[in-house]
Amino acid sequence: MNDDLAPLSARIDRTNELLQRMLAEVAKTPSTHAIFVDAGYLYAAAGRLVAGTEDRRAFDLDAEGLIEALIDRARTIFADSRLLRVYWYDGARRRIHTAEQQSIAELPDVKVRLGNLNANNQQKGVDSLIRTDLESLARHRAISDAALLGGDEDLVSAVEAAQGYGARVHLWGIEAPEGRNQAEPLLWEVDSQRTLDLDFFKPYVSRRTAVAYEATATRPTREAVRFVGAQIAAKWLGERGREALQELLPGHPYLPGSVDQDLLVEAEGLLQYSLRGQSDLRRALRDGFWEHLQGQY
Repeated sequence: MNDDLAPLSARIDRTNELLQRMLAEVAKTPSTHAIFVDAGYLYAAAGRLVAGTEDRRAFDLDAEGLIEALIDRARTIFADSRLLRVYWYDGARRRIHTAEQQSIAELPDVKVRLGNLNANNQQKGVDSLIRTDLESLARHRAISDAALLGGDEDLVSAVEAAQGYGARVHLWGIEAPEGRNQAEPLLWEVDSQRTLDLDFFKPYVSRRTAVAYEATATRPTREAVRFVGAQIAAKWLGERGREALQELLPGHPYLPGSVDQDLLVEAEGLLQYSLRGQSDLRRALRDGFWEHLQGQY
């Protein structure tokens, strides 16, 4: 070999040796996966499938048992991979954990991330949180695979961002009694799709029994019901603040369905009297609720 080429050959050999060592280390490094759960989608779709309703107040969810089942399912799918953690995305007033969300946050290997809830109980900011986490974890090579339980079209950008850094995104859905509960553009973008069926969720979702009130209870007066409506409004405003009030006022005299249902259930508890089928008392309840809120604006 020409003496002038000897140093170059030595450097090439050294480079090849370093590459082989690096590849050997990479081969020994296990793949890593994470599970991303859009709780809004989960509650709505699982509630509809098992309990026949999307109303969270109408059923109980064993979140701890369900999360363990999701981890087990991922373990079978990603057999040669280790779990990083489960990310649980939900909404809360002023991003303050509810008791249920706090208990979920205390579970091992679970990270709760909260968006906001507006006056209509609609989640705000959850999709952007999912995108931020997916993109960051993929960019830093913290995960090789992401199992995403969700259905919103707004998640497409999160999927694309993670895939852009080399991560594979696997969409998990919940069986729909009819039609679809996941956006088609989201289905088109992911690397694989799986559907979790009724049998998977049955052990973890149970319908609550309705509270029954004595049929012989004394019928309250309209003024008593109006006063209870004002009481509940004061509590509502204290919990949600003026920002939520400003979102609610343009809809007067109508209340969003979720707010109206909360008002009804709480009023029946305070009065110990069923207002179902009592249209005049329901109007008095709403009147009291609105009068107090408008007086505070």
